[in-house]
Amino acid sequence: MTGIPTTRAQEILSTLVDCVRPGRDLPVLLVAACAANVPVSGAGLALMTDTGPGAILAVSDGPARVMEELQASLGEGPCVDASDSGHMVLQPDLAVTAPERWPEFAAGALSVSIGAVFAFPLHVGAIRLGVLDLYRDSVGGLDDDELAEALAFADAATAVLLSLQATAGPSAMHPLLSTSVADRAEVHQATGMIAEQADVSLLDALALLRGRAFATDRGIADLAGDVLKRLLNFTDDGDDGRGPH
Repeated sequence: MTGIPTTRAQEILSTLVDCVRPGRDLPVLLVAACAANVPVSGAGLALMTDTGPGAILAVSDGPARVMEELQASLGEGPCVDASDSGHMVLQPDLAVTAPERWPEFAAGALSVSIGAVFAFPLHVGAIRLGVLDLYRDSVGGLDDDELAEALAFADAATAVLLSLQATAGPSAMHPLLSTSVADRAEVHQATGMIAEQADVSLLDALALLRGRAFATDRGIADLAGDVLKRLLNFTDDGDDGRGPH
């Protein structure tokens, strides 16, 4: 993605700006609009750095959220490969192609019935900004029109990220971006701690953290903070993440 919006991307941005309200920021609106206009089950927008996933900026609920968190915690998957290569990663049948390429990611994707993933890198020259991920609960690729629409949303997403950073000035980070980065870092660290405490894989550790968050009706980033502060641990045998110690 070049950072210069196409005509269709400009239309998308114009529509989104008209819909912005308090509590409804552009990244969230963009992800929702993308999932509604491209035949997919969900979408996610992730910030990326030279060392890997930086933060989940916006994501649909359900399996798409699981996949975004999983790629960020594992450091593997279509999102990571798209950012590293600067090229689209189109996987129309994950059950066939993913197990050998991304073993742990594949296991997580298949466990929540994700059949296909399409990842679009958001780059401006050599600068990595993020990745727009599209998830489908059935197998099958995007046809030419659907791919063009997805690419237009990727161009719009690039423009949104550039705009957010521009408003923060050259030596700072927009609060929305910095908060997301901080939350993502805590979830990543907490997942590693849980994996060690419970002697499980990172995939299972993330599932434990998500299960506890769901059971206690708390945000996963908030719960991760408790793990890092050692207010919460997962050392009990058989802990399913659904209750306090």
